[in-house]
Amino acid sequence: MNQQKKVSRGRILWVDDEVELLLPHRLVLEQRGYEVDTLPNGDDALSQLRRCAYDLVLLDQEMPGRTGTDMLREIRGVDPRVAIVMVTKSEEESTLKEAIARRADDYIVKPTSPRQVASVVARLLEGPVLRNEQMAQDFVRAFSDLRTRLHEARSWRDWADLYSDLVDWDLELSEAGEIGLGDSLRALMTDTRREFTEFVIKNYQDWVARGQSARPSMSVDVIPQFFVPLLAHGEPAVLVVVDCLRLDQWRVLRSAIAEDFEVESDLYLSIIPSATPYARNAIFSGKFPDELAKLRPGWPEAWEESGLNSFEDELFAEQISRLTAGSVATHYEKVHNASDGEAMLRRLPTVLDEPRAIALVFNFVDLLTHGRGESQLLFEMARDAEALRRLTRTWYEGSDLRKALRIIHSRGVRTLLTTDHGSVHCHRPTTVFAKRDATSSLRYKYGDDLRAENPVTVFTVGNGESVRLPRGGLKTNYLIAREDFFFVYPTKLREYQSRYRDSFLHGGISPEELILPVALLKPRGEAR
Repeated sequence: MNQQKKVSRGRILWVDDEVELLLPHRLVLEQRGYEVDTLPNGDDALSQLRRCAYDLVLLDQEMPGRTGTDMLREIRGVDPRVAIVMVTKSEEESTLKEAIARRADDYIVKPTSPRQVASVVARLLEGPVLRNEQMAQDFVRAFSDLRTRLHEARSWRDWADLYSDLVDWDLELSEAGEIGLGDSLRALMTDTRREFTEFVIKNYQDWVARGQSARPSMSVDVIPQFFVPLLAHGEPAVLVVVDCLRLDQWRVLRSAIAEDFEVESDLYLSIIPSATPYARNAIFSGKFPDELAKLRPGWPEAWEESGLNSFEDELFAEQISRLTAGSVATHYEKVHNASDGEAMLRRLPTVLDEPRAIALVFNFVDLLTHGRGESQLLFEMARDAEALRRLTRTWYEGSDLRKALRIIHSRGVRTLLTTDHGSVHCHRPTTVFAKRDATSSLRYKYGDDLRAENPVTVFTVGNGESVRLPRGGLKTNYLIAREDFFFVYPTKLREYQSRYRDSFLHGGISPEELILPVALLKPRGEAR
C-alpha cells in the first residue's frame, strides 16, 4: 500500500558554520513538519537559494568570512520574500539594531532551545495563515451584527459608524485575499448603499435648514468646527484638502502619515451634489451653494470657462476673517501638477514662519479618478477599489503632499487633512432626457425640464433652494444619481455605457461619495 506523502509546513535553510550542533533543533523542526537543510557558510547558501525556493532562512551572525548581517542584503537580492531570522551570540543593542535595519524579520540570541527556535519559525511561517483564519472567523461572527446594524440604523452617526466598519473589513479581507468573504461583504455594501441613499434623501432638506448643532457635520462646517480651533494659540495651522479621496483611500494613507503624526480621525457629510464646484466651495466659504450664488452673481453658469473653483483663495480668506474677527492672515496654494508642487514646496518653509491659516489643495487623486475613465492604462492599473487604493498609496509615497507634510512636521505645525468628496464605482446606467443647456456631469445635472426614464434611480429636485442649491430659472430642476447609477442619453446610449460603465464617479448620493474623513495631524514629539 502506498503511503500518502506528508505535506510540508515550510522549507527552512539554516546557515551556520557549526552545523553539527544543530541536530537537536533540526529534529524538532522536522517532527513538526518542516523541511530543513543546513549549510556551513554564506556563499553556499546564496548558491542554494538561487537553485531552490525557501520560506525561511536561519542565519548565523558569526561565521568565518562574511557575517550574517553582511549576507542579509545579498539574500534579499536573491529572494525578497523569504523570511530571515538572525541567530547571534551577542545581546548588544547595536547588533540587534543592525539586524533590524538590514531587514531581518526576527532574531534569536544563543544559546537557544529547540522549542524557542520552533516558536519563532511557527510565528513567521504560520502566523499570517493563522491570523487570516482568525480574521475570517471574526468576520463570519461580525457579519450578522453588521446586517442587524444596517436594518436598525436611524441616525447619521449610525450610518457613519457602519460604513466605517465596512471599509475596515474591506481592507482586511482584501489584504487576506478572502474572495468568498469579500463577495459577502460587497453584497452587504450594496444594501448599505441603497438604504443610506434613502436615509439621506429623506433627511437632507431638514438638515440643511438647521444650524450646525442640529445636523451632521457637513462641508460648510469643516473650517468652523475642525480647523479654526487650531488657530487659537497664535500659531500657524495648515488645512490640507485632497480632492476626491474616499474613506478607504484615506485609511491606506493613514499608516504612512502616522509615522510622523499622531492622527485623530472623525467623519463628516459632504453636501450634494458631491462634486468639487459645490462641495469644495462649501468648505472654503462655509456657505451652501445658494448663498454662494448670491455672493457671486452668475455662479455657477457664468463661471464655466474661468473655473467653478477659481476663487477658493478669496472664499478661504473671507471665511477665516469672519470667524477670527480679521485677526488671522491666510495663504492658499493649489497643487495641480509637478510645477505647482515644486513652487509650493519652495514657498512653504517661509509661509510656516508666521502665524497664519494655510490651505493646501492637492488635485492628483481627482485627476487619477477622472483619468481612469479616459486612459486604458490607468483603467487596467485601477480596475477596482482595491487597485485604486494601491495606486493612491504608491502616489503618496513620492508625492508633493508627503514632502509638504514632512516640512510641516519639522516645524511642529498642526494640520487638518480632509477631502471635499469621494467617488463611487458605477456599474448601472440610467437614461435621462435633457435639453442642450443641461450640464454634462454623469452623476448630477441641472437644467430645464430634466427627467429620468426610471425615476427611482435619481433624486429629483424641483426647487433647488429647498436643498440649498441655486434656484435657476422657472423650469430649472436637478437630477442627482442614487447609489451606483450613472447618466446616459438615449441618443448616445451605447457610447456612454461602454465608456463609463465601471468608472469611479462623483456628484451623486452614496456613502462612498458622502461619508468623508477629517483628520487632525499632530506632529509626534510636540510639547503637550
